[in-house]
Amino acid sequence: MRTDCGCPIALLVWALLLGGVSLHGIGGPFRDEPVKPLPLTLQLNDKKVYLGGLLFHDRRLSRNNTIACVNCHDLQRAGTDHQRFSTGIFGNLGGLNSPTVFNAGFNFRQFWDGRAETLEEQAREPIQDPREMGSNWGEVIEKLRADDQYRRFFRASYPEGITPETVTNAIAEFERSLYTPNSRFDQYLRGDADAITPDEKRGYELFKSYGCVSCHQGMNVGGNMFQKFGVMKNYFKERKGKIKNVDLGRYNVTGNEQDKYYFKVPSLRLVAFTPPYFHDGSAKTLREAVDVMFEFQLGRIGSEADKNNIVKFLKTLAGNMRARGVSANDAK
Repeated sequence: MRTDCGCPIALLVWALLLGGVSLHGIGGPFRDEPVKPLPLTLQLNDKKVYLGGLLFHDRRLSRNNTIACVNCHDLQRAGTDHQRFSTGIFGNLGGLNSPTVFNAGFNFRQFWDGRAETLEEQAREPIQDPREMGSNWGEVIEKLRADDQYRRFFRASYPEGITPETVTNAIAEFERSLYTPNSRFDQYLRGDADAITPDEKRGYELFKSYGCVSCHQGMNVGGNMFQKFGVMKNYFKERKGKIKNVDLGRYNVTGNEQDKYYFKVPSLRLVAFTPPYFHDGSAKTLREAVDVMFEFQLGRIGSEADKNNIVKFLKTLAGNMRARGVSANDAK
């Protein structure tokens, strides 16, 4: 899905689309809200989750055994590395800010430009990217097949054994287990009127009335459409500096001129814990990011009090950072 509008018209469309829907136990006055709570439980294959967690932390997936998925997606740092750009093999610096891996299973596409439709597709790329893990599937499979534990674990879950497909499926299953249910805001949506403060409630109403919710809605409060960075004003002109290839966003996937500067709208579920912000990591603080959104996406002027209350609301979206299966201490 793609939208060019950060205005109340888009908000009205979403209200019509979502009207009357009751999800995950929402009832009464909250059933029509554009933001929905995350499910409290997920049905996943625990053996695959555990195996995927081992792989997620295993540096042997990189060419020189120095970089694992967790390097850029630290589960102790809300699934990010808190760097503007991540560092890969041999100290190579990437060109995009690493988004959180938490709640990625609820995104409609993966990567900023949405080039991967599934978590399995996403898991394949870093392993082979020369700037990230710099390996290839021949080397990776050889290393894993030499490990007795991996051979045993893969046989228990995959009759075909250790293959690129089973490796990426296991990693994807682990990543699906990384989600943040039961946030204070979700508790509020489920009927606990005291779960959030009056300022936070006011922040949510402002989030809707200013039009933020036209792009950030649903269970993941985003992650379900593409949007142009700079709807109301040219962000890249104001940012100054050279426009890089990664700034072209969705255009790099489709080659369509109208897709220039379009990106997957990020989830706001853990936005309070995942600075810096945007694909270019240009906003250092959450309040700075809100200012940018007001100027370039909404074309609106908001008061200091309004923006501060929106930030307070955004902080209520973070739930329990669950990581089923393996921990960093279990990994080799």
